[in-house]
Amino acid sequence: MDLIAHGLCEAGRLIASGDALVFAAAGRSLAISVAAVLVAGALAVPLGVFLADKAFPGRALLVLTLRGGMGMPTVLVGLLGFALFSRRGPLGGLDLLYTPEAVAICETLLAFPIVVSWTHAAVSGLDPRYAETSRTLGARSLRRRWTLAKEVRLSLVLALLTAFARCFSELGIAMMVGGNIKHRTRTLATATALETSRGEFARGLAMSLILLVIALLVALVAAALTRVREREAR
Repeated sequence: MDLIAHGLCEAGRLIASGDALVFAAAGRSLAISVAAVLVAGALAVPLGVFLADKAFPGRALLVLTLRGGMGMPTVLVGLLGFALFSRRGPLGGLDLLYTPEAVAICETLLAFPIVVSWTHAAVSGLDPRYAETSRTLGARSLRRRWTLAKEVRLSLVLALLTAFARCFSELGIAMMVGGNIKHRTRTLATATALETSRGEFARGLAMSLILLVIALLVALVAAALTRVREREAR
């Protein structure tokens, strides 16, 4: 208990004093995760709407595969990223291994199935009359799907928040393709593991507290959006 109490006091002091290592890791984690989620959203939302609106052979299998990808282990994504970006890998010539860009790309792959699956579920849950009305009025496919996406905009924000929470707290990708390099690829999760293993319990705890606070903020925003969505559905 003394270790925890002392660690909490020291962690509070480090956060209050704006410890450079702690906040550098926090800023890097935010930047990488936000970039990954924005790219994933730009690709996944249109695909999710398309899968909900367009029937074709194999659609059910594709949707099931993407839903399975929501639980993909981060170490597996990191391993695939390492295989792609290592010198002997197909993308080794890009020299991206152990860079923030490599971490962001792999976190995009992590976020992608989450956003696709949430989008597909949200659009599939709409009243079929939305799409039928658009077809009756002669709306083209792109415009109809844009209308469907607007109808589930709150669900899309929730999907992005969920993907962000997964990316922000992950460890496997940042460790395997980022290398936990100081001032370059060290995130809150990897820094927490490193500092704790070095005996710097207070600094590791400070970083964990920041992770916890941001996770709680995301949860609060998600809960507020859920209430708004429920009111609109009445």
